Amino acid sequence: MYNSSVINRLVTFIGAHNGIADKDKLAEAVKKEFSLIQEGKIYYCDDFSIRFGWNGKNNRKRVANTVLALSKIKNYDHRPLIYCIVTRIENHLLLINTTFLKKVSHSSKTLRVDNIRGSIDCSDIMMEYNSLENAPENFEAMYAYHAGLSFQDNLERLVESTNDIVGRNPRFNVTEEIREQIMEAVPRARSFVTSPEYQDLKEDLDARVSKVQGEIAIAAFIDNNNIRGRIIEYLITDNGSDLKSRIIDALNNKRPLPEFKTEDKLGDYSKEYPCYHTETDIKTKFLFLDGNPKAYNIDKLLEFFAKQKTVYMIYLLGVDGDGHIIARLCSSLDERLLEATYVQHHWAGRNTRGVIQFVGQKLKGIFDSPNGSTIDVEKAYEFIDLLISK
Repeated sequence: MYNSSVINRLVTFIGAHNGIADKDKLAEAVKKEFSLIQEGKIYYCDDFSIRFGWNGKNNRKRVANTVLALSKIKNYDHRPLIYCIVTRIENHLLLINTTFLKKVSHSSKTLRVDNIRGSIDCSDIMMEYNSLENAPENFEAMYAYHAGLSFQDNLERLVESTNDIVGRNPRFNVTEEIREQIMEAVPRARSFVTSPEYQDLKEDLDARVSKVQGEIAIAAFIDNNNIRGRIIEYLITDNGSDLKSRIIDALNNKRPLPEFKTEDKLGDYSKEYPCYHTETDIKTKFLFLDGNPKAYNIDKLLEFFAKQKTVYMIYLLGVDGDGHIIARLCSSLDERLLEATYVQHHWAGRNTRGVIQFVGQKLKGIFDSPNGSTIDVEKAYEFIDLLISK
């Protein structure tokens, strides 16, 4: 969660100490002002974590020393993680959550997804992200993108970019024949959203949500975005396992959540009909939080669309601060959803087309619209062409 009032106060406080020219004195002042807890080189509270560095040579946003170990970043990646570079003239602030790292430079030869090693240097930090300068005035907009990604998502990308490893999700080869098959997904999607099967799928999902709406309202306030989303998806799609019962018990009685894994598939819920094979991705939008949820892997979507009968749907759950839920079932090619779609091609690893994120602020308009899904055929064709060309 991004607490803009607290972080804006932090930015103002640090700016008021420009020229202090002593990172330890500034760290102590910030610690006292915000009642921070110190853990090694990191100072943190519920709203942010911060690390201080020193550049005594010039006024640039650079330091010669290592910034932070990747294993340390992992522990603080679920809240805004800020690097404060103290110079003789000015104090500079950078956001250094994993989404804003290019690679891992220092002592990272053995870095793997199952072996987190190495540290980042200042040169590993992105100074610009999605055309946004890495600067305090853009922190909230930047963090909205980070909030939609997990540490694991970013770890896989960092391992690949650091060690020249080919990504586990290779680029799907689209021949001219396959392209024609993929394009059939557009009229098929349009047919589905006006069919009785669409209504059946929506009623099925709505009924599943109704059974666990109290638990969804509780889960909405889990701080870790990745865990929060996975729990809600599991509550809706699971058909009554012992694990689901234990999760419900933990939520209702404020007990520690049991450990569980969800498969990294294109959709969260599959349902077959005579003329359609549907995969539905469940995306929860907390209307009181800013965030751009990660949607789907582009190559996985194209590979899915290349198969017969396939329909890919997005089930949007809007949860307000009182726990009230609004649900909308949309085609992934819905014209309103396409307007809220951002292609993260530069974020993903090499030899892939990247991933899709939904811009949270634009999703809110869908909840204000009536139920149903509308597809502009020409826009849908153009969108698929864009994905293939990445």
